[in-house]
Amino acid sequence: MKSSRLVSILLLLQTRGRMTAAQLAAELEVSVRTVYRDVEALGAAGVPLYGDAGHAGGYRLLDGYRTRLTGLTTEEAEALFLAGVPGPAAQLGLGAVLAAAQLKVRAALPEQLRAHADRVAGRFHLDAPGWYARAEEAPYLPAVADAVWNNRVLDIAYRRWRTPTDVDRRLEPYGLVLKAGRWYVVAGPGPRTFRVDQILRLTASGKRFVRPDDFDLAAYWTAYQRDFHERLHTAEAVVRLAPGVTLARARPVAESAGEDAEADADGWTVVTVPIESVERAHDEFLGLGAGAEVLGPPELRARLARTVTTLAERYRAAAGNPYDDPGNPRPADGN
Repeated sequence: MKSSRLVSILLLLQTRGRMTAAQLAAELEVSVRTVYRDVEALGAAGVPLYGDAGHAGGYRLLDGYRTRLTGLTTEEAEALFLAGVPGPAAQLGLGAVLAAAQLKVRAALPEQLRAHADRVAGRFHLDAPGWYARAEEAPYLPAVADAVWNNRVLDIAYRRWRTPTDVDRRLEPYGLVLKAGRWYVVAGPGPRTFRVDQILRLTASGKRFVRPDDFDLAAYWTAYQRDFHERLHTAEAVVRLAPGVTLARARPVAESAGEDAEADADGWTVVTVPIESVERAHDEFLGLGAGAEVLGPPELRARLARTVTTLAERYRAAAGNPYDDPGNPRPADGN
């Protein structure tokens, strides 16, 4: 809608400063001619908007001009309060800041939008980590966040998985990422990725660094995850899954051959699953119990067969155990 677009132009210029018609058009996904018409409409409405010609030209608002108009729709107001996750903000030392910001935004909203925002806050609570995930202590997170904000170099002692495990590193922290309840710092030179909870010691060097203008944290993280999974999953396993059993990263074998994936007469489906190693896959598929049958690779199938045989023999040998009698339960711990 045109009214919404006019508000967007006003807010873009207010937050970003000078912008060309081409930049505004790209941001709003409209034509440059449409931007010209919208700018004329804003000027006719009394908005102190100026355009400068030339290579360094563009549109800008009169210095000091601020609009109190938010232009928030109902859905935007709801999303704003849904996005305010208190847990991560508190970990970064911004819990009170977030609460104050939400209070101010709420006070500025019209009554109807305020009611919608309150309804979202009362009905949705975001808790990203997995249910059985162990809370990771990251005592240096606030210091890392401060270094990210202020472009300060950090000297750290860091514990990694390969030998030597404890190493010293100098970081230029570009940004922080929260993934499945765990914080990562992306830092130059490189850039490289470090787990914040594995920082053993941290010292702010007092030196500042220049953050690359073209660094895009979201784009880097997307590429990093893709590369991580490509390096992590170096092989594949073919598995039969019982009805109702699923694996998130599995794909039907028939689909890979360009055919329709169909279950067999018993409802089982054959899938291909990327795996990191035989050892890791062994533990994962063993957890599916009788709901899965590994068809290949042969070494994985043989490894699972040995484990299942060992377990069967162990429980068969315990057939005479008095605690196997339902009428004779095991004593409580400590008795």
